[in-house]
Formats: sequence, C-alpha cells, structure tokens
Amino acid sequence: MKVLKFGGTSVGSAERLKNVASIVQSHAPVVVVLSAFSGTTNQLEKLNSLLKEKQLEEAHQLIEELFKHYKSIVTELFESEASRSQAFDFIQEKFEALKAISLKLITPSMERSILAQGELMSTEIFFLLLKNLKADFNLISALDFMRIDQYGEPDKVFSSNWLKENLDQSKSYITQGFICRNAFGEIDNLKRGGRDYSASLIGAAINAEEIQIWTDIDGMHNNDPRIVEHTKPIERLSFEEAAELAYFGAKILHPSSVRPAAESQIPVKLKNTMRPDAKGTVISSEGDNSGIKAIAAKDGITAIKVKSAHMLLAYGFLKRIFEVFEWYRTSIDMITTSEVAVSLTIDTDEHLDAIVEDLSKFGLVEIDKNQSIICVVGDHLQAESGIAVKVFEALRKVNIRMISFGGSKNNISVLIDSSQKEQALKALNAHLFAL
Repeated sequence: MKVLKFGGTSVGSAERLKNVASIVQSHAPVVVVLSAFSGTTNQLEKLNSLLKEKQLEEAHQLIEELFKHYKSIVTELFESEASRSQAFDFIQEKFEALKAISLKLITPSMERSILAQGELMSTEIFFLLLKNLKADFNLISALDFMRIDQYGEPDKVFSSNWLKENLDQSKSYITQGFICRNAFGEIDNLKRGGRDYSASLIGAAINAEEIQIWTDIDGMHNNDPRIVEHTKPIERLSFEEAAELAYFGAKILHPSSVRPAAESQIPVKLKNTMRPDAKGTVISSEGDNSGIKAIAAKDGITAIKVKSAHMLLAYGFLKRIFEVFEWYRTSIDMITTSEVAVSLTIDTDEHLDAIVEDLSKFGLVEIDKNQSIICVVGDHLQAESGIAVKVFEALRKVNIRMISFGGSKNNISVLIDSSQKEQALKALNAHLFAL
C-alpha cells in the first residue's frame, strides 16, 4: 500500500482534480492525503484576521468570494446533475457554517476550526468526484486518528493503533493532511507544511511500501528555481541529505516529513502532478556518494551574539545559554564560539525580546536580523578534499557572517545578509554546477 499526498497546486482547479483522480486510481490501493485547494488556507487565515478585527462586512464578502470560487470548480468538475447537486449542497452547508461562526466571538479554537475547513472541503469534493467515476475509495477523517500532545508533537501510538484497526490495506482511502485534534480534543493542525508531515506519519503508521509527495515541480532541484536559471532535478537523495535541504529552505518538502519515513525506512518519492511520467526524486537510506548535490537557502534568520570575556570559558556557561532557548522552546540553527563570544541563529522572533533579556544576564547581546542561511548539501562532504575551498571561492564577493562545517557530514552552511542571498545562490550554482 502506498501513501500519495497532493499539495494545493495539484488540486487547484477542476482539471487538476481530474488529473489527480487518474493518478490515484492507477496506484491503488492507496491512502490519498489531500491539501486544501490552492489559496484556500491563505484566504481562511485572512478571514480569521478580519474576524479578530471585527470587520464583519469584509469577512462576509471574503466568504462569498470563496464560495463563488468553489461553486465554479464544482460546476466544471461534475457532469452528472445529481453529483453536482450533492457537491453544491455540501459546500453551501460549509460556507453557511462559516458565516454562522463569523457572528460569534472569535477564539483561538475557532480560528483553528476555520483553518481546517479547506481540507475538509477538498477531500469531500474529491471523494464525490471518485464516486462519480465509479472508483472504489473510502473517505476517512484525519480528526479521528491524527492527534498532537500538549507540546504540538504527534501522538504516533494513537494514530498507528487507529489506522491498523480501521484500514484494510487491500482498499483505497482519502484523508486530510494538516488537520488533527489536540490534547484537549479540539480541532488543531500540524502547522504550515504539515500536509507532508501527515503523509509521512500515515506512511510510517501503516508501514507503507512508499510515500509519494506530488507537487508542481519535477522533484527536488539542485538550487532554487525561482531565483536561479537552469536548475536540475536530483534523481536520488539520502534521508540525511533531504532532511538538510528541507530544513534549510527547499520548499518542495517539509522538514518534519523526512523523519518518520527515515525511521521506518520507507522510500519517499517527489513527483510532479502535471508531469506524472517525469522521474522526480527518490529519497531513501541509500546515498550515491556523488559529492555536492544541491544548494538551499533559509530566510527570516536572526543572529544573536553573546559577548562575555569574563564568563565564556566558565564551567556551565554554554549550558546556561542553551537553557534560555530551551525555556522558550526556540530551536537553534547554527552556532559558533570564540574566546570571548558565542554566536547562534534562530528562525523565529516569537520570544526574541524575552530571550535577549535573559541572555543579557550573561554578557553583551548583539542582534542581527534579516539574515539567510545558505546550505550546500551532499554526501560525506567532510571526507572529500577541496569542498570547502570550492564553496568559499564561489562566495568570495559575499560577506559571510557565520560558518558551520563539521556538525554534519552532509552540509556546509554559511550565514549572510538576506540582501546578498540571490548573489550567493547564483555564484554557488555557477561555481559548483558549471557545465
């Protein structure tokens, strides 16, 4: 049994939904994990903002516009009047419910419930499409089996037990990505990118043959195709390489989605919905020892330096620094040390003021915002002589703020000002992947 996840662009129109229907039928038996239709989650987030600001007229207008968009998809999608009528009734009920919610006092729980409607609508409409095509699929709700604990971490044991008890691996199913229930039983989600994570968690729970992530690009590319011309898809990556690329900015794959698949040794394929016959990228435990594979960039980075000539070399100093970030549940991306300072990076400003206040007890704190991490990823880069020379030769005209090499056998990372990101990506591409 395979798990096939389709992103928002893959289900963004009636034509693409029909294409996805053809793909999933050819792979059966499968578990199909669907995102909301393209743009829906952004619109629902905007709706939440309008409701919090008590802009009811604008909120109702947004609901009506989204309803019209869904009606147009349904009209084009279903040829049968009976199926079209059933789909119309369903979406009308959903949008009437959104209007009813908008008249109430908005709460965080209601916001999360509103965000979940995109996945709930896309899966129901897709299920009706397959039913209309006489395809034998079952619709199951992720709200029944996907749970997170009080820290937002998936309850893998609960999900695995539910799926093993309720799934017949000779049959095919449709379910939602992203959405779940929290420790209080409320509707919640796995945050942005959680659709990939959902697919990987489901794949691990049912010991799937493989997990396929379908998007609008031919697999993982060796650089950012939005910035650099003539990038190429990578045919094969190890789990470690894919995890590094995903974490450091490759948008095609969510970082968390690699771990469950890697732990269960389930291959992950990245495929293009618009070009199903393209090879895409295979991610597995087997690397191909071919040196540098790809370059990725992660934006929104804040660099923090703590300078303290008196405290730095004192026993337990680094431990106390790390405890500050642990307290605020803020992860660190890069870290370097010298005789008088510790420099590190974080990718969120959520608790920055409080973190700086606590760190100030240990020394002078300096902050640099609007930074980017450029990550060069490959197989066993530490063992290949001359790799670092190639990277820094390419970046000779770029001001490097921090360097990380040795923490992983799979990457070299540098921190630069975001204004130089495009220059750095293009220079690395020309120097490392020159034809």
